Amino acid sequence: MKQLFTELDNIYEEIVEIRRYLHQHPELSFEEENTAKYIAEYHEKLGHEIRKNVGGNGVLAYLKGDKPGPTIALRADFDALPITEQTDVPFKSLNDGVMHACGHDGHTATLLGLAKVLNSMKSEIEGTIVFLHQHAEELPPGGANAMIGNGCLEGVDVIFGTHLQAQTPLGEIGYRTGPLQAAPDRFDIKIFGKGGHAASPHDTKDSIVIGAQLINNLQQIVSRRVDPLESAVVSVCNFEAKNPYNVIADTAELTGTVRTFKEDIRNFIEKEIDRVIKGTCLVSNASYEYTYTRGYPTTVNHKEETEFIAALAPSIPGVVTVKETEPIMGGEDFSYYLQNIKGTFFFTGAQNPEWDQAYAHHHPKFDIDERALLIAAKVLGAAALNYKVE
Repeated sequence: MKQLFTELDNIYEEIVEIRRYLHQHPELSFEEENTAKYIAEYHEKLGHEIRKNVGGNGVLAYLKGDKPGPTIALRADFDALPITEQTDVPFKSLNDGVMHACGHDGHTATLLGLAKVLNSMKSEIEGTIVFLHQHAEELPPGGANAMIGNGCLEGVDVIFGTHLQAQTPLGEIGYRTGPLQAAPDRFDIKIFGKGGHAASPHDTKDSIVIGAQLINNLQQIVSRRVDPLESAVVSVCNFEAKNPYNVIADTAELTGTVRTFKEDIRNFIEKEIDRVIKGTCLVSNASYEYTYTRGYPTTVNHKEETEFIAALAPSIPGVVTVKETEPIMGGEDFSYYLQNIKGTFFFTGAQNPEWDQAYAHHHPKFDIDERALLIAAKVLGAAALNYKVE
């Protein structure tokens, strides 16, 4: 693996340059046409066999080694978010209201740089490496399932992926067997009351008061209806009832998210929300509409592949700590790949130790320590070169 590490070190500046270019030119989920073109052209210059428009804007590139062996997929997502960037970096977004605020620019740069290095090592590669560039991770239904439906996993034996973590120390690799990330669902509620003059509340059905009661009542689902030894989140994240200052609103809209790890709890909360809305509206003789939209399934890592990464990571230059991480409530459509084939998804620390504050993912001041790109590339590259099918 020494050659892999040395050559990655040699092109580190190019990897950073790619990341910064992509950061300046972000594109939203399902709109990533220029990014997909950039990725495809990079692989074409390397001479890789490619497939474009896989399940939408997805791109696949194939590198066949000179020796027989497994087919290993390495995945990187490349969509951005509808966020206005507030950093002061010289390579900040040039697209108003769109930003790479989750590190997907770094994921893509990592995989492209790794592809270039592995391309020069064909004689040492056993089997085939599939560089799986996925669009639309940020927005359900996401790009993974569509790419799977379009054959991205055909013939693939195993898949590996990583996520750069801006609030995890640089040099740390986090792994976990079993559930790693939650199923992220969405709910939309519309309350129909009866509007009227603010001076005559007795003649109305105040949708704002009903909505406020509903928010409180929904919090009892997790605190009083779900086993405290289980994990679940119910959060109302948007509450709208715009009206003049002296008019009681006839309608109110609430939007939020549910996060769970177990399917039975997921099913229970979906039904329980409906029961709580119905009861809350009954008290005020109001009506409602309720929609529950399922997001990605829980991301569940396979045991052998996770243990493989955990055993491999300590030997990677730049890796300081390898630890079993706690599950997180963030969602990830890498889960669909893991439902179809063996694999694992791990975290790569990207917090600069000199920063006073590391901003969370999806924050307008989000940034990463670019040295994490090199660490991620080395771990993924070492995995591709060393994985064996039993």
